[in-house]
Amino acid sequence: MTVVGKLSTGGHPARTYRVVQWSAGRMGKKSVRAVVDHPDLELVGLYVYSEDKEGVDAGELAGIEPLGIAATRAVEDVVALAPDCVLYMQEGFDLDDLTRLLGSGINVVTTRNEFFYGTAMDPQIRERIEQACQLGGTSIHATGSSPGFSTTTMPLTLVNPMRRLDELTIDEYADIPASVGPAMIKRMGFGIPIESTVIDPALLAPAVIGYQQSITALADAIGLPLEGFEVRGDIARATEAYTLSDGWVIEEGTMAGQRITVAGMRDGKEFISFRAHWFCTPHLDPDWEIGGEGWLFTTRGDAPMQVRVTYGRTDEGYSEHLAGYTAHPAVNAIPYVVAAQPGIVTIFDLPPIVTRFATDK
Repeated sequence: MTVVGKLSTGGHPARTYRVVQWSAGRMGKKSVRAVVDHPDLELVGLYVYSEDKEGVDAGELAGIEPLGIAATRAVEDVVALAPDCVLYMQEGFDLDDLTRLLGSGINVVTTRNEFFYGTAMDPQIRERIEQACQLGGTSIHATGSSPGFSTTTMPLTLVNPMRRLDELTIDEYADIPASVGPAMIKRMGFGIPIESTVIDPALLAPAVIGYQQSITALADAIGLPLEGFEVRGDIARATEAYTLSDGWVIEEGTMAGQRITVAGMRDGKEFISFRAHWFCTPHLDPDWEIGGEGWLFTTRGDAPMQVRVTYGRTDEGYSEHLAGYTAHPAVNAIPYVVAAQPGIVTIFDLPPIVTRFATDK
């Protein structure tokens, strides 16, 4: 897909883009701060779901100075603002809302897993989204850290010096309590007694959609399309009791780790695979040799590499800091998505996204 519109020298946007943030959770708050800090973006609105956030200043919700922007729960208010782009970061998605935005001439950048690659999307969802994009002359782009950076941006860099790729494996390691908090631990079933160490693949389907779509897009982009996927889920038990920061104890023998494998197949073999190792204690059986949080990228071919990317630390709370890995790619993509031709666009449809930083004040 070609791209229309003008970018200034070096690929940087040549104008200011008006942005509405959709949702003000952990990710949304991080996104608001990033938009405010971006030299080419202007925050003009904030959409929220809860009554207690309605009418509250966007800056107050994001933990910064007031911005003079009151949060709204009315989609009509967002449409009336006529922004260039909505940063759509809610839990789940509402197809009616998305198609209304796109059909009204508002581009969408989202961290939702369901919109990474039109070819691999649910056909009914794809049809409605594409119709709305054509009606409004708009684009929708999904991005983030994982899937996103881990399944498209970094792999594309690693295959750059190659002329033969035999296999690509992406291993992700995430400390769930530190990353997302105790509530998510319980929702994922950590700490419950288990008999089987295998997860039913049918239960994994909602969690792997974005990985499948983004890996499919990568394979198509490099000219080596996949034949399908094999999805597996493995469980590790705690080898000893482990106390979390909130005082909750993961007892010995209960579920303490989940490993989800999404293997893109080619020629009957695993070709591009993503493996998520999600854990709440380092004391696991079997031992998955975690070795810290982040990603381990391994390529095999005529210029093989193994690259480990680990998370650094800032003065923010760790969970809030990690939100930036997902929110910031979405913010950085806005000018490029606004300039793209109408439709569902991937990172491979866009020119290289050049991050723009604010100058010192």
